[in-house]
Amino acid sequence: MIIQRVVLNSRPGKNGVPVAENFQMEAVPLPDKITDGQVRARTLYLSVDPYMRCRMNEDTGSDYLLPWELSEVADGGGIGVVEESKHANFAKGDIVTSFNWPWQTKVILDGRLLQKLDPQLVDGHLSYFLGAAGITGLTSFLGIKEKGHVTLGANQTMVVSGAAGACGSLAGQIGRLEGCSRVVGICGTDEKCSILVSEMGFDAAINYKKGNVAEQLHELCPAGVDVYFDNVGGDISDAVINQMNQNSHIILCGQISQYNKDVPYPPPLPPAVEEIQKARNITRERFLVLNYMDKHEASILQLCQWIKEGKLKVKETVVKGLENIGGAFQSMMTGGNTGKQIVLISE
Repeated sequence: MIIQRVVLNSRPGKNGVPVAENFQMEAVPLPDKITDGQVRARTLYLSVDPYMRCRMNEDTGSDYLLPWELSEVADGGGIGVVEESKHANFAKGDIVTSFNWPWQTKVILDGRLLQKLDPQLVDGHLSYFLGAAGITGLTSFLGIKEKGHVTLGANQTMVVSGAAGACGSLAGQIGRLEGCSRVVGICGTDEKCSILVSEMGFDAAINYKKGNVAEQLHELCPAGVDVYFDNVGGDISDAVINQMNQNSHIILCGQISQYNKDVPYPPPLPPAVEEIQKARNITRERFLVLNYMDKHEASILQLCQWIKEGKLKVKETVVKGLENIGGAFQSMMTGGNTGKQIVLISE
């Protein structure tokens, strides 16, 4: 059986911006037979995420992420349908997912790496399991629950950077559902600002490419900032931290502005900003959703309930075809999409 797969063709360099040409599609044979414990599946959806930028380097800078190897197939979050199974937990027709799904049209995987999905939880929107009802939603939800210290009735203001992205667009809504009285987003276009306010329930949104971010924050957050969901790092985060209140909290989700730079994670703050953080007792702790595996199941059920009730709006940018996954990755890393970036492989 001949299948299509996408391999890492070249590295952009630690300080380089990824381009579609860093990836290459090729045809390869897939074994016709599977062995005990294995599952063969047809790929339905693949997830493209900012953290993958780190995997393009020889050294990911992280102890929990392995680098992609040159000329080897890339992998990440994926969903497929079982075509043949020699694992007791799975049968033909089951919908399954894995964090390490190869970028291939069909795969043979160890059943121990797979998780069975219930399509009814998301009313058949299977791609949601890679986003709002998957690791992206968990990152937003558990980040806020574990590091945000949101208290119902405390009149807290939350700011979200990278607010139109996969995590950010969910985080603002979850902050509101958990009890924040005011939610302000920061993103990169007027169109995205409009979507955040009109569709996602944000009170206001700032286009960081227009005007002075610090001045706009001061105007839109008159009581200061109590919770900051930080997706970007860099100058934008410095501006937010300047306006944070005493004993406030930073949820350190990602640092996308720093992903193309050779700096440690999380990147150190400039001395003046670090002084503010310490003086105001602002918490800024690294958050890893994989450290909260015991809370994943209950959290997914809560996210799915909110989605079904219409309380959590889901935004996706869907690109069709495995051959376009490199372009989808480039678009995501340059801020060209809204919400979760999904690649549809087959229907």
